[in-house]
Amino acid sequence: MREADETTRRRIADALREEPATPSALAVAFDLTPDAALGHVEHVARSVGGNGEQLLVAPPTCRECGFDGFDELLNRPSRCPSCKSESVDEPTFTIE
Repeated sequence: MREADETTRRRIADALREEPATPSALAVAFDLTPDAALGHVEHVARSVGGNGEQLLVAPPTCRECGFDGFDELLNRPSRCPSCKSESVDEPTFTIE
């Protein structure tokens, strides 16, 4: 594993301890793509458990019908499986 990845993951974890963030917000803050930010968040989710902390995820939510029962919480869905709307808010992550 590259040291730069570890540093980015540590910085992402520290940021999520301070305030909730979406993949897009993390991508902007850390100069990543949203998909790369999600990859880092997945790793952070596995590593924080050893500290007695946990990654909390507010699920993606459809702005049209309110659906929030997405199967994969660590994902940026492109559309709602219920109403097929493409107006879906990203998940929000925080560490507590």
